[in-house]
Amino acid sequence: MSKRREKTPLSDRGRGRALRAWGLYLLALMAWVTVVLAVSFLGYQVCNSITWYAGNPLYALLNWVQEYFLLVCILVILLGWVVISYFFIARPVQQVEAMARAAEQLAQPGEEPIHLPGSLGEVEVQLNAARERALRDARAAKEAEQRKNDLVVYLAHDLKTPLTSVIGYLTLLRDEPQLSAEMRARYTYIALDKAERLEDLINEFFDITRFNLTRLELEKQPTDLTRMLEQVASEFRPMLAEANLTCRLDLPKKMICPCDPEKLSRVFDNLLRNASYYSLPGTEVRITGRSDEETITLTFTNAGKTIPKEKLDRIFEQFFRLDSSRATRTGGAGLGLAIAKEIVELHGGTIQAESANDTVTFTVCLPAS
Repeated sequence: MSKRREKTPLSDRGRGRALRAWGLYLLALMAWVTVVLAVSFLGYQVCNSITWYAGNPLYALLNWVQEYFLLVCILVILLGWVVISYFFIARPVQQVEAMARAAEQLAQPGEEPIHLPGSLGEVEVQLNAARERALRDARAAKEAEQRKNDLVVYLAHDLKTPLTSVIGYLTLLRDEPQLSAEMRARYTYIALDKAERLEDLINEFFDITRFNLTRLELEKQPTDLTRMLEQVASEFRPMLAEANLTCRLDLPKKMICPCDPEKLSRVFDNLLRNASYYSLPGTEVRITGRSDEETITLTFTNAGKTIPKEKLDRIFEQFFRLDSSRATRTGGAGLGLAIAKEIVELHGGTIQAESANDTVTFTVCLPAS
């Protein structure tokens, strides 16, 4: 069975304008016929009230008109019909030509706004809004693509550094059998550390590929977020301890949420990882939660350098990193918070970031049912 096409407000307005145009056209024709008949009747009455002389040239003309009165009326009506039809046809043709030019302009939007005749003012507003959206989306896509390309270049450059170190230290271990056990242990530790860094960089490449090529799908089930957060925080204790940080949980005994536990745990993982990267040493990362019948609200708060507003507005963009340095272990591929935002919004929730007075807070709101 074929699907019935749904009516849109725009198509309804277009149909309404067409009906109004036909109505005005018919009204103009009726008015012209009425005027011709009325003028003919009044002219006949006036001419009969005047005494005419045979030598008057106007008398001969009026006499001819009277003789061919029906033909004259038809010709006058036809002439008016042609003029009225031209007016009503030429105007839509001009509008169609203007719309065609606007469509070409919209296909390749530029900074110059679209201009349409006054009768198409509403359409002009809509087309300019679409043009601005297209320009905004194109700029955002171009910036995201540029950030991704820059990041790939940075990562490719960084891949070489740890790989060179790994090869160098393993070569030393192979070629210097007389090395002491202490030096061997030291070189082995350095090689392992560089290999782990290499693994992180490769994982970032995979993150970029997965984010661009896959579409996240949820497999929801009732999940206790309190237990999930306790588990995630426990897994992060070694990383937090290495950065001289602690984590405190302030959560209800239970927070049951219909969610995809695997993907939502990735959100919490990304938020805690972000906090561990950017928290001031010797401070505390605090996770709080509260719930009511409709919403579960979670906050992740850490002490860190205040994020400027221009960066805070872009913090959930793809490939955006607070720390643009490519030589550090922080920053990642700039996908963690973008992926977290997508997962939260797929659950029907929201995620926001705030920063003031050397404090950074991420707030996650999820539907409780």
